[in-house]
Amino acid sequence: MAVQTRGRLTPRGRRRLARATQYTVVMAAIAVAAALADWGRIAESFLRADIAAAMFPQVWTAFGNTVAYTLLAFASGMVVGVPIALMRTSGFGPYRWFATAYVELFRGLPALLVLFLVGFGVPQAFPGLQYPGGVYGQVALGLGLTSSAYIAESVRAGIQAVPRGQVEAARSLGMSHTRTMVTVVLPQAIRIVVPPLTNELVLLTKDSSLVFVLGVTTGTMELTRFARAELTANANATPLLIGGLLYLLVTVPLSTLARRLEDKEGRG
Repeated sequence: MAVQTRGRLTPRGRRRLARATQYTVVMAAIAVAAALADWGRIAESFLRADIAAAMFPQVWTAFGNTVAYTLLAFASGMVVGVPIALMRTSGFGPYRWFATAYVELFRGLPALLVLFLVGFGVPQAFPGLQYPGGVYGQVALGLGLTSSAYIAESVRAGIQAVPRGQVEAARSLGMSHTRTMVTVVLPQAIRIVVPPLTNELVLLTKDSSLVFVLGVTTGTMELTRFARAELTANANATPLLIGGLLYLLVTVPLSTLARRLEDKEGRG
């Protein structure tokens, strides 16, 4: 097919030319940046193989703590968030009011502040209080409260996306409201909201870096705190690079999974 028609570019030809121009500009910018960069200083500051090697195997403990904190917060967020979502869609006013206040509160407060209140505010209010699991219990509660508010909104949206006709059909068969929600609506709603829940898992992985506010020890450090400690000890930024790569080891596959689930749901 000819690119030109009567001396003028066709729409397809213009798109090709614009795309080629964009690629050229980007590649030129990358080439200029690469030419101007001080690669020796970059290697010395971020790519010290001896410092990176010295971080292992201790860094795997921090990595495992990051994964554990994420999963604990997500599990507790689901346990609390699903009932809150059901209360948000309830026909009983006080349930809706409580759920709305809960969601607005924990979506409005920074996760760092919630962790601080859980770690220091609650023990001050209730002397002698001990969290099961120590720091792990504090993280499950602190990050779980914040996560549950976002999960509740996602699940609520999923519940409202289930066709109303299915609810009416279940009720016409004699099912109670509770049984209809549990056996008909919730399974479909959870399937709908799997992509946003996967994105929430990605966000929790990054929010686990806030656990430092609880005063973690060597055995309970997460990746960011461990990398900062190694940065201070070595006066070099290589530990930050290693920590960032390990975060990507978790977040990139999860983000890819979320996109694929969204595409699958969209085609469905």
